Amino acid sequence: MPEAASASFSARADSSLTISWPMRSPDPRLGQAERWLRYAVPGTLAVFLACLVGLAALHIQGQRAEILAGAKAEVEGFARLAARAVGPAGTVAEDLRALMPESERHPGRRLLVVRPDTRIVVAHPPLPADRTTLAAVLGDSEPLSGLGERAGAMALELPGGESVLAAMHSLPGGAGQVAVLQPVEPLLRGWSARTRDQIVLIAAAAIVIVGVGLAYGLQTRQAARADRAREQIRGRLETALRRGACGLWDWDIARGRIYWSDSMYTLLGYRRQHEYLSFGDVNGLVHPDDGDLYSLARGLAANQTHVDHAFRMRGADGAYVWLRARAEVVADAADGGRHLVGIANDISEQRALEETNAAADMRLRDAVEAISEAFVLWDTGNRLVLCNSKFRHLHALSPEDAQAGRSYTDVMGRGVLPQVRRESPEAGMALTGMAARTFEAELSDGRWLQISERRTKDGGYVSVGTDITSLKRNQEQLLASERELIETVKDLKRSRRTLELQTQQLADLAERYLDQKAAAEAANQAKAEFLANMSHELRTPLNAIIGFADVMENAVLGPLGTPRYTEYCRDIRESGSHLLSMIDDILDMARLEARRVRLSPRAISAETAVSAALAPVEAAAREKAITVSVDVVPGLELLADPQAIGQILANLVQNAVKFTPAGGRVAVRGRRAGACTHLYIEDNGIGIPRTDLARLGRPFTQVERQMTRCHKGSGLGLAITRSMVELHGGSLRIRSEETVGTIVLVRLPATPAERPDALVPAASANPATAGSASPTREAPRAGRTAAGRTAVA
Repeated sequence: MPEAASASFSARADSSLTISWPMRSPDPRLGQAERWLRYAVPGTLAVFLACLVGLAALHIQGQRAEILAGAKAEVEGFARLAARAVGPAGTVAEDLRALMPESERHPGRRLLVVRPDTRIVVAHPPLPADRTTLAAVLGDSEPLSGLGERAGAMALELPGGESVLAAMHSLPGGAGQVAVLQPVEPLLRGWSARTRDQIVLIAAAAIVIVGVGLAYGLQTRQAARADRAREQIRGRLETALRRGACGLWDWDIARGRIYWSDSMYTLLGYRRQHEYLSFGDVNGLVHPDDGDLYSLARGLAANQTHVDHAFRMRGADGAYVWLRARAEVVADAADGGRHLVGIANDISEQRALEETNAAADMRLRDAVEAISEAFVLWDTGNRLVLCNSKFRHLHALSPEDAQAGRSYTDVMGRGVLPQVRRESPEAGMALTGMAARTFEAELSDGRWLQISERRTKDGGYVSVGTDITSLKRNQEQLLASERELIETVKDLKRSRRTLELQTQQLADLAERYLDQKAAAEAANQAKAEFLANMSHELRTPLNAIIGFADVMENAVLGPLGTPRYTEYCRDIRESGSHLLSMIDDILDMARLEARRVRLSPRAISAETAVSAALAPVEAAAREKAITVSVDVVPGLELLADPQAIGQILANLVQNAVKFTPAGGRVAVRGRRAGACTHLYIEDNGIGIPRTDLARLGRPFTQVERQMTRCHKGSGLGLAITRSMVELHGGSLRIRSEETVGTIVLVRLPATPAERPDALVPAASANPATAGSASPTREAPRAGRTAAGRTAVA
């Protein structure tokens, strides 16, 4: 294997992965048991300590309860004995001292003789003068006087805060009662001392157990931390090697075995099967043209201490990978053996880059030679780097004279400068701080050259000479063309003056058009006012026709004689109602066009408005078996005029029901969308052709043709609805598809908290011509339609 003179990578033998790095446990169950044991031992100690403390607490509590139980029995027995021993009331005082002599056995015990009226006759030891009744001694809520001897011995708390055991027994003949009071605190003095001793013993044991547990926990934590640090160091080393495309080698020369790191296996695409590789296995992976490991071993035997080799090894996919191994021979302090420790870097990219650079350099030289310009490149020391044959021909240089590395003076001294007839320098420039110059030169043979000289970024110098003879000739032709162009521009100026005169004439025509437009608008206003007046005049006779037809249909004044007359009356009433509805629509449209509408918007509930709009169409929906659903966000409010929003929703919902076939569905939804409120009316009706969507909303416009119409209507409903929405400062949009359905979106401004009584801008426009009534009615009739469409969402 060939050697390369470069720096070597050295390492100590005791830092090799195969020597100092602990191996993982061969049995994973042992590691699992070790992890469980780390938590089981402290847990066992904690449970033992808790049980010890709990048992001690139960034992202490039991001792106290036993002392109090014995004291209660003794007090109760003493009260019974005292009741028998005390004689009549006149001999009580003499018997008390003999019955309860001074003794340390019952410290603080008090004996009371009480009359039936709870007054204390005698007490031993004596009581203060102000305590003459049993209630004064035991307190107002004492239960002994009421229960008597049935209560037995009871634990009481005296008014002074002292805890006592009290018992009462009746005297013979109903002469009174005997009460015995035994303080609790003197009885528990011995128990308190024993309790303190036991607590000290338990605390000492707890300290020992906690200390043992803490010591064990610290040791296990230290061991776990050491394991984590070891794994972290190993992982970081493997990560560094893997990211650096390196592999760690440890060749035990004496034993003939080689250790590879995980990154080395990853580098070649192999998987680890054994901890060590044999010398022959590794040698078989080396490319035959790059030598073998036997020659390397012989060199190491000849006291070679450093290794730096570049060779190829076969990967798992069969392709060879270029590696560069740098290692050092070190001695093993444990057994005195010799190890070759180092790393192997993947240099495949470097090799490929060198080949790519060589090919790129060759292509660059070919490209420079193929260009039509004279090209030369000088380095920072003014030495020749590269030139082509055009440059040599221009300066009469041979290939030997223009060899790379020659100085500028040497090369140009061997050549001949071309004869220049004249120069025409252009504006010099400076690009990124580098001087640049471009000029043109006419040679003696009539040719023109454009010479560009630039400084390179590294301080070199490049010069390019371009033959621009044809460009110069074209330039002369361009000058002639320029003169012709000047004459053409003069002609264009004369034409522009003519266009200015025509523009003035167009302006006069536009002014006359504006005058005619104003006259047309005035005529339209007069038409709207005429329609409003005529519609009002027509409503009076129609109301009479509808009313009388309704009276005749219902036979209010008697039968008409034949049932056919009833049908005629019904037709008259329905036709009159339809005609009245159309007149109302015309009146509403006329008011809207005449700007005689003033809205009074306020915050109203969206659910209430939708419910009011659905009420008139419920009968028609049930008749056609149409499902009507409402999905409005709870608490959603609309900033709108109540009558106007009712008419808007009624028109849209009635259209949706009218243009939806039997068994269809209609949905009304309400949502908050930022600063607006959106109301959606959706159906799966017959839909609207895409070409007719743009015409919807125009007055007297219907999508259905006169010869194919199957629905009644004047074509004003949707126009009125759109105008009402725009008066509220909102907008109306329609999306529809034939045979699929239609969606109508009504966008209204949201209710502003800071302007609860604000009016929309369109409602207050032109106050001088504003009317006094809203175009809405108390309840929209079921027969109202918006025939400007074929289906409503």
